[in-house]
Parts: sequence; C-alpha cells; structure tokens
Amino acid sequence: MPENTLSPDLLELLRCPEAVHYKDKGDDPGRLELYKDCWLVCADSGYKYPIRQGIPVMLIEEGRKWKDTPVEALPVPPPTE
Repeated sequence: MPENTLSPDLLELLRCPEAVHYKDKGDDPGRLELYKDCWLVCADSGYKYPIRQGIPVMLIEEGRKWKDTPVEALPVPPPTE
C-alpha cells in the first residue's frame, strides 16, 4: 500500500470535524472522499484535508484553508505547511 493511502476501513470512519455538526445534511454528515490518494474532501462543508506521510490532517483550520481550491487544483503531494 502506498505511503499516503488510507485503508477503506479508516476512510469509512473519518468525518469532517466541521460538517459533522451540520443538522441539515442528513443522518451522517461530514463523509469524506479520497482524492488522488492524498486528500480527503468533504462535499458537505467543502473543506479539503491533506494526507501527509500517511496521516490525515483533520484540523478545521487546515480544511478551511483549502476550501476555495478546486479539487483538480489541489497540489499533489500536499505541501508540508
């Protein structure tokens, strides 16, 4: 498994720490999609979380920083800062 790839089991458990509190997004808000094996993208919030050295950086500030970046423009690999 490549260094940044998340296991499907972990991906199934993780939720966007911002969107998980949304009351208008159904029963399971904050689900994440893996993008290019190094980003987690939340459709509910628009936040995008980098995976650095195999570890998802699930800080709200980090996700918010990438919110306005289109997924196709996300840097691969994510920057370290």
